[in-house]
Amino acid sequence: MATKILSVDDSRTIRLIVGKAFKPYDCIVLEASNGEEGLVVAAREKPDLIVLDVTMPVMDGVTMLTKLKEDPALKAIPVIMLTAESGRENVLQIARLGVRDYLVKPFKEDQLVEKAGRCVTLAKRPVATPA
Repeated sequence: MATKILSVDDSRTIRLIVGKAFKPYDCIVLEASNGEEGLVVAAREKPDLIVLDVTMPVMDGVTMLTKLKEDPALKAIPVIMLTAESGRENVLQIARLGVRDYLVKPFKEDQLVEKAGRCVTLAKRPVATPA
C-alpha cells in the first residue's frame, strides 16, 4: 500500500518539489496551500507523514501543528516542518510542539527524502516489466 504524504505549503513550487522528491517511491502526495486546508485533508485522508511550511496565509504551520497535536485521530502523524528561518528560537519553538524533524528552505530533495525515511517506510516504486 502506498505511503500517503501531505505537503502543506502556500508555494506551489515547493509543493511541486515535494511531489517530485517522492516520485521514485510508492507514495501518494496530497497537497494543501494553507493550514486550514491541510487540517481538512489530514482529517479526510489520514496521511502517514505531513511536510508542513511554517509561514502561510489563512492558517500558519505552527497553528496547524498545534491543532493536529490536539486531535486524538491525527496527533500521531509525524510532521516535518519547512522553515525559511533557521534561528535557534524558531527551531526550539517548533521542536516543543512535537515535530519529528525540520528542514530549512531552500532544501535539497534528497534531504527531504532522507528525513522522511526516518519517519515512514519509503518503498521504491515497482519497475514495470515489459509483457
